[in-house]
Amino acid sequence: MALCVGTRRQGLVFAQSTVMALPGGGCGRYMTNRTQGDTMNKLEIIDHIAKSADISKAAAGRSLDAAVTAIKTAMKKGSMVTLVGFGTFYVGRRAARTGRNPQTGMEIKIKAARVPKFRPGKALKDAVN
Repeated sequence: MALCVGTRRQGLVFAQSTVMALPGGGCGRYMTNRTQGDTMNKLEIIDHIAKSADISKAAAGRSLDAAVTAIKTAMKKGSMVTLVGFGTFYVGRRAARTGRNPQTGMEIKIKAARVPKFRPGKALKDAVN
């Protein structure tokens, strides 16, 4: 295991990973474990909702799907979705830019894009820290 530090478009990447050398330098990453804890998948969230709300897993699944669909629909329209105490989902804009094809080294044009973003609320930040 080694600590591999690289860059991505969003910023720095710090991950405990197995490092492999790539042609032309850099490091490839194969994630072997997480540094901040385990992940929680959709089924585990549904189980938690079902137990907390004392409803069936099927109803909890439909509720989660409905919430996610509502957030997606609002964001498609360009709206912000604020869940007080949790955070805000919003649509950001990424400007058009010039990039480089890593295989050929030729410049390419990357068009502007709308990207989904999330800003955590104070209560969520406090709960995590």
